[in-house]
Amino acid sequence: MLRVEDINVYYGAIHAIKGISLDVPDGEIVALIGSNGAGKSTTLRTISGLMRPKTGRIMYDGEDITGVPAHKIVGKGLCQVPEGRHVFANMTVMENLELGAYLRSDKDGIAKDMEAVFEKFPRLLERKDQISGTLSGGEQQMLAMARALMSRPKLLLLDEPSMGLAPLLVKEIFNIIKEINAGGTTVLLVEQNANMALSIADKAYVLETGRITLSGTAAELASSEEVRKAYLGG
Repeated sequence: MLRVEDINVYYGAIHAIKGISLDVPDGEIVALIGSNGAGKSTTLRTISGLMRPKTGRIMYDGEDITGVPAHKIVGKGLCQVPEGRHVFANMTVMENLELGAYLRSDKDGIAKDMEAVFEKFPRLLERKDQISGTLSGGEQQMLAMARALMSRPKLLLLDEPSMGLAPLLVKEIFNIIKEINAGGTTVLLVEQNANMALSIADKAYVLETGRITLSGTAAELASSEEVRKAYLGG
């Protein structure tokens, strides 16, 4: 579904992403793990059109989307849940969800998806009229994911969904990611919690200072001595 081919990305003179290539097969969960500052978020921002690579190309669903504006990429079914959640803090939960569907005009489909989202995130239903900025961190993460689902994505990019959450909530969020994937949505997951990411992913890549240093099935990486030492606390 997604193929990133040899992309190089710069912030001014800083070479942030150094020739990385990766594949996300249709229907799978692919994890991108690595320490802070390795370039994981930059990679996602480049895929979703928020940044432009200097060289290389990004193929999505058989189409070259390199340099396509971000809003057009969302319209093609590729949606990102950004790091730090970024819900519209002054709007209600319901208004945030409605904004997720702003590119759609199928009223019946939107109503159906709204129901499905509330089924997946019952806590959001309880708080649908609440101002989003007053939600807890975990609830805001759920809202950011639910808002993305309202665009009916084929490919969901998740940037650090467990950041700042209590362990119990992290488990809940990861169960929901598995559910979303089981429902037919392909997932590219950027996550510092390598243990959790590898426990649900089909395949994974390790990113270090802008380069991919290891890749393989999630099981292979979870049992790799190198990965265990660097990211799994063992």
